[in-house]
Parts: sequence; C-alpha cells; structure tokens
Amino acid sequence: MTRSEVNSLMREALDFIGKHGFCLPPFVTCPASEWELRGDDYDEIRDNLLGWDITDFGSGDFEKIGLLLITIRNGNLGDKRYPKPYAEKIMIVREGQVTPMHFHWHKMEDIINRGGGDLMLQVYASTRDDALADTDVTICVDGQRRELKAGSIVRLRPGESITMSQRTYHSFWGESGLGQVLVGEVSQVNDDTKDNRFLEPAGRFPSLIEDEKPLYLLCTEYPRKAGTLRC
Repeated sequence: MTRSEVNSLMREALDFIGKHGFCLPPFVTCPASEWELRGDDYDEIRDNLLGWDITDFGSGDFEKIGLLLITIRNGNLGDKRYPKPYAEKIMIVREGQVTPMHFHWHKMEDIINRGGGDLMLQVYASTRDDALADTDVTICVDGQRRELKAGSIVRLRPGESITMSQRTYHSFWGESGLGQVLVGEVSQVNDDTKDNRFLEPAGRFPSLIEDEKPLYLLCTEYPRKAGTLRC
C-alpha cells in the first residue's frame, strides 16, 4: 500500500464515521508530526496499538481483501500496567471487501453492524489441528443461540450483532449494492500480534510505500520521545 492511499482512506473514514454520528477520541486525529512531543503518559496508546489500523492482509489489493480499523480502547495480556480486560474497535468494511477466514485463540468478540449496508459473515467451527470443521457451528445473534451448518453465511443488518467464541472461524464482507458498512467490535483484550489464526497465510500489518507525508500515524508507527504536548 502507498502512504497516499492510506491518507485518502483515513479522510474517507472520518467522513463516513462522522455521518453516522460516531465520535472518536482526540488521539485518533492528532497530527503525525506531533506524536514525537507526546511523553510516556501516552504509552497506553502506543503499547496497546490504539488508533489507526489499515491493512490489505498482504494481498496487494485493499479493495478486494482489506480492512480499516480504529482501536479505541484495549488492555494488554502481557503487561500488568494495563489490566483492562476488554477492547473496542470501529471498522469500515467496503462492498465485496473480504476480511480473510480466521479465528482467535484468546479473544471472544461481538461484531456489530453500526450502520450502512449489510455485513455478511461465513462461519465454521475449527478442528483440533486448526482446520475448518465440517460439523455444525454454534453462534449467537443478538442473544439468540443458533446451530448452523459448516460454512453458513449470516447476514447482519444495521443494529444486529453476532458473538464469535474463541476458535470459531469467520470471514466477512459488505454485501454488494448496499454501500459500505460501519462495524463495531466489543471484545476481550485484542492482540493482533499473537492471537490471529488465519486459515491461509496473511500479513496482518502492511508495508507502506512512502509517496507523501502521513496524515495520521498507524498504530504501529508511534515514536517514543518525552514531551509535554497534549492534544
């Protein structure tokens, strides 16, 4: 991905999120140039990868295989300074844009359609050796438990949500013709460095071609330098 593409996606995301009345914390839009002035009192943001997360999963084609996420709050399984046991994200899923099939070993999560088009999810149970199981899979949609056939597709309309238990494989995308989807995630602690099991190899964080200056930093890019600036 190029930095100019990432910057453009950030601008589009802020417009789309704002149109749905969802307000973001101030650190999300702190200019990239000001992060070097932020001291260690902002380390919760740095250490827990809060903020912008834009990925093409190593596909080289963000429109086809990709996801835009903003992590708003998060704990840390490996750092006792951050005992928070939960996380929250807001995401944008485009029409036909696929997040690859994966599960989490630790994290249970609710995936929520916050507005826009319909979110489509395909679900599988997993085998002991982390393959797709051909057995029924148990999910919960807005408090209703459902037993589904392996590979079933669930449609979430605005306001609806699904609970994904640990080791439940899932892939999702925006339904074609209905517009992009504003997606929320409420979960246990999120660790994108260790807790994602992709069915097929995938890159979690992108390598960027720097063709212009960053608008906002991605969650993996924060510098560490003592300072006094507070945005």
